[in-house]
Amino acid sequence: MADQVRAYSWSESSLGPIADWGPAQCVAVNMILTSSFPACLALGTGLIMIFNDAFLPILGSKPPALGRSFSEVWSEAWDSIGPIADQALAGVPTFIEDFELEVSRHGFTETAFFTFCYSPVFDGEGKVIGLLDTVVETTAKVLTERRLEDFAKALATEVQDRTADRDRMWNLSVESMVVTDETGRISAVNPALRKTLGWSDTELITRQLSDFIVAQDKEAFLGKWSASLDARSSFTIEAQALCKNGQFVCLSWNGSLHEGSMLLVGRDMTADRAIEAELKKTELALQQAQKMEAVGRLTGGVAHDFNNLLQVIAGNLQLLTSDLRGNERGEKRLANALAGVERGAKLASYLLAFSRKQTLEPRVVNIGKAIIGMDDMLRRTLGEEFDIEVTVGSRLWRTFVDTAQVENALLNLCINARDAMDGSGKLTIEVANTSLDQAYADGHQEVTAGEYVMLAVSDTGCGMTPEIMTKAFEPFFTTKPVGKGTGLGLSMVFGFVKQSGGHIKIYSEVGHGTTVKVYLPRSLDIEETTQPSSPQPIVGGTETILVVEDDLAVQATVVDTLKELGYRVLKANDANSALPIVESGLPIDLLFTDVIMPGPLKSPELAKIAQKLHPNLAVLYTSGYTENAIVHGGRLDRGVELLGKPYTREALARRIRHVLANQQQRRIDVAPALEAVPMQACEPEKLSVSPCPLNVVFVEDDPVIAEVTFQLIQRLGHQVVLAESAEEALRLITANTDVLVTDIKLGEMSGETLADKARGRFGQLAIVFASGADQEEGLDRSVMLRKPYSLQDIDDAIARARRLMATPIVS
Repeated sequence: MADQVRAYSWSESSLGPIADWGPAQCVAVNMILTSSFPACLALGTGLIMIFNDAFLPILGSKPPALGRSFSEVWSEAWDSIGPIADQALAGVPTFIEDFELEVSRHGFTETAFFTFCYSPVFDGEGKVIGLLDTVVETTAKVLTERRLEDFAKALATEVQDRTADRDRMWNLSVESMVVTDETGRISAVNPALRKTLGWSDTELITRQLSDFIVAQDKEAFLGKWSASLDARSSFTIEAQALCKNGQFVCLSWNGSLHEGSMLLVGRDMTADRAIEAELKKTELALQQAQKMEAVGRLTGGVAHDFNNLLQVIAGNLQLLTSDLRGNERGEKRLANALAGVERGAKLASYLLAFSRKQTLEPRVVNIGKAIIGMDDMLRRTLGEEFDIEVTVGSRLWRTFVDTAQVENALLNLCINARDAMDGSGKLTIEVANTSLDQAYADGHQEVTAGEYVMLAVSDTGCGMTPEIMTKAFEPFFTTKPVGKGTGLGLSMVFGFVKQSGGHIKIYSEVGHGTTVKVYLPRSLDIEETTQPSSPQPIVGGTETILVVEDDLAVQATVVDTLKELGYRVLKANDANSALPIVESGLPIDLLFTDVIMPGPLKSPELAKIAQKLHPNLAVLYTSGYTENAIVHGGRLDRGVELLGKPYTREALARRIRHVLANQQQRRIDVAPALEAVPMQACEPEKLSVSPCPLNVVFVEDDPVIAEVTFQLIQRLGHQVVLAESAEEALRLITANTDVLVTDIKLGEMSGETLADKARGRFGQLAIVFASGADQEEGLDRSVMLRKPYSLQDIDDAIARARRLMATPIVS
């Protein structure tokens, strides 16, 4: 069924494509597909069915059920099972034995019996997303039991045929029956017991029944036996009996004493207990997947906030560098503080790695080359006390992976191994081709059988107990003393490997050491090579950069840093606030925006609008936690530039020059094609900049609009002062003021009142009203500038207002 599930067109169902399924849903599907017990998932609001091969006999010859509604497939029995399904969807599991149903699965309606469990399936947030049906058909067993009941009735009503009926029941029963004396010595067994255990009459009779009970159950079995003899009463106990083939069966024994003989009837519970064990295993796996998903969400969010905080600290520390230059004591403290920020950033990166939210930049590579290249560095890091052996297999397969993260993972594994060896020992690093077969995949629900490149790190250290191994990948779990470890090294490796589609396994024995094996999927694509880049000089520029950042402390720091580097900087608190700036017409060379921000307009959407209005605009994203905005499948979208938080002043400077240079190169590459396009017949209207600058007072209480328009008026060559209120503007307007540009709605004093008072004081003052409302000019000889406006609109409005004031009034 696994191939059929993968090939099914899920995008046409309410579940959507497999790529969009959550971790808990994928775990549940993998578990049932690899289970040998009949199991079916009913997921989503439509209860869409996904089931394994063992479930097919339950369906019989029903029409194909994969991808259909659970209620539709079992419509003939839905009145009976629907309420039980509703309980599971409400979060309450139900286990029912020998449930009678009328089913149609062979072209006719029949009575059948089932032992099943409906369990809720939860997503990472604890929400029920469906139910798990684990079921065994018990029709044959129930019918046999009913025949036994008939035999019992016959025994009660037909005394004269008691012996014959008893013999008939003894021989025909599917239950295992045995007769012993009070010491437990076997005197008779029925055919069912012989068949169940595989022993012959000769091998069973005269032996002690307890000889056939497994050691771990023997004491409890004999205890029940003795208590039954003392009380001259019956008893019931589950105990496993040994079979001749070395296996065992779980029997529910019912014993009763009759005239010095003990009659025991054993009902085979092996399948039931196996189902219960499978259900428990499934529930534990689901709980673990949900736990890891919940912890991942938490750690990802914490890392995002932590990175923003670190960015504020790092940015301000770097801005202090020039202030403290030459102050030896201050420079030392500054260096220590920056080192602390770097350590904090590393911890945050581990949190993101565990939560599988880090941004990977994978390539098709031979990781053996990277491992060999780390040999010297590892020896220096671990020390001469350790014997390090590195083995890289010949003709190593390629894998699609982020090489830097492989190196980081190897370093963490080696440091863990060093600490486990307590001063000295042997560390072995091996890289080799390997395959994980279907049998291995069946035992590891998250594994897909196939070819892998294996990276193994082995040590001769203290080893791990089974209890420690179960917790080893959890974030913040550590066996090291307080202050000696963060508990994030292995969790980082775990998250990276899972995000890369791989598998990780720990093998360990207390006192003998540990081996951690990382399996990365083989890639058949051609190896990608990159030329090592030399560090670029730290330089600034004079371009205009629009910074969009909702964390105001981070925003202030990056704005100051960019201004210090020489750039002209615009700023906005979110994408919605940035949109008027983008649409204003003010030239912008680079958009530097956080990925995750509040508001309906998202950063990638803002970038698309901006690049449409400004074809030569470069875009650089920044974030401490990208989610799925520009990263899909854990990988950065092609062509997207991202600077992760926290970043240094040097990293910011280099990346901005890199992004601007790339954009310039794209313009150069496109230029030859543009030369072939004929020019338009008429040139755009030129700006009518005054021969000499005008003195302009600009009034606007919206800080974003104020900053943009202020710079637009400056770009026209005018001298401009900014006022945030009408009252402030009256103080700024002088006899030398040529033009008043003011919003109409300002607060206590309107723009119209301001203009009237200004004219009353200084007479020939050109007035431009800026407004988002569609209204006519209010004041005599004034001009209306309607929002949103462009650079050309502002220029035209000022020119018209000046012409109106220069035109004589005809009475």
